[in-house]
Amino acid sequence: MTDERWSTQNLISLRRATRAIADLVHGQLKDYLSALSPLFRPAGVLGEYIQGGAKETSVATAKAFQELQSVYGAAAAAKPFGLSRELKPPLEIVRSPLELSPMEYAYVIKTPRETQTVMITSPLKWLLSYADFAPGRLKQLLANPHRTDTDASRFALHYSVLHVVTSRQTGATQMLDALHYDLNSTRMSEFGELPITCIASSVPTVRPPDEVIMESTALTGRDVFEEVIDVAGIENMRDPFKDRLLELMKSQGVA
Repeated sequence: MTDERWSTQNLISLRRATRAIADLVHGQLKDYLSALSPLFRPAGVLGEYIQGGAKETSVATAKAFQELQSVYGAAAAAKPFGLSRELKPPLEIVRSPLELSPMEYAYVIKTPRETQTVMITSPLKWLLSYADFAPGRLKQLLANPHRTDTDASRFALHYSVLHVVTSRQTGATQMLDALHYDLNSTRMSEFGELPITCIASSVPTVRPPDEVIMESTALTGRDVFEEVIDVAGIENMRDPFKDRLLELMKSQGVA
């Protein structure tokens, strides 16, 4: 990586390419999630513990609810929620589609003269939530000193449910992985112990050097920046399925 890579003209080209690739990947991902959405319905994993779910008690749904109780309890009791740990089934879960929100994080740049905090967007990573419980709405709720425990509990519950459902639907996770998307959960300091489900494309992006970010924010007058595609990383991307086939061929003596 050379300084020339981050010249103004090259950065403009990288931004255009990043936006084109992000639009393509985001559109494909929405289609994939729409097709897989039946697998991510809470009733399919939690059964009788959900209002309107199947009435038959099973070992699988009992274990799923036990996991949900543990996940929710840890998040609810901790800051910034401070709620009761206990869940009382059947749970009222809103039936809403899955929604993708941009992945953002604060990045601190320190120089001998100043410290600058920039909000960085990862254009090929997203937070996954039920549509009525997007991260932006959760932030607004937690910032409201007059919020009710009921509202806070509903948000904590729906994020916990999505985490349990996606972690237990390993077939859907494997399908997304084959399509070059990684589905997992993370925790963000502003949401305490609440698991946040996220999904990322295998297409790599990179954050330019600090001086490039500072110059860009100075020109725009806004402390925001978006990562750009990693050209070398894309050129070196591997296909796991192809690699597996090659390994099988080699094991059978095929040159």
